[in-house]
Amino acid sequence: MEIWINPACSKCRSAVQLLDAEGAEYTVRRYLEDVPSPDEIRAVLDRLGLEPWDITRTQEADAKELGLKEWPREAGSRQRWISALAEHPRLIQRPIITADDGTAVVGRTDEAVRDALGH
Repeated sequence: MEIWINPACSKCRSAVQLLDAEGAEYTVRRYLEDVPSPDEIRAVLDRLGLEPWDITRTQEADAKELGLKEWPREAGSRQRWISALAEHPRLIQRPIITADDGTAVVGRTDEAVRDALGH
C-alpha cells in the first residue's frame, strides 16, 4: 500500500494516523517532492476509476492561472489534464491511497481510508 501525501495537509495527516492506528503497512510518497509521472497518474486514475478532472484541485492558484475550470472535460482533453497534474502536482487531490489489491481511493474521509484497508 502506498499513500501520496502533502505533509502540510490535515486530511493527509489524518489518513496516516488512521493507517497507523489500524497497523497498516504502507509507504509514504511525498508527491510534491517525488512528483508522479504522467504514466503513474494514468495508472492511479485507472485504479481509482476516475478521470483527471475528478482528482484536480481547481481552487489552487495554479489551477486558476491555467484556467482549468474552462478546460473541456472530455476524452480528447484527458492528456492535457494529466500533463497539468504532472507539471503542477499541487493540483492533485490528496491523499491518494493505492492498495495492494489493485484498488485505490482518495482518502479524504476516514471511511475512504478504511475502504483502502478493506474494512
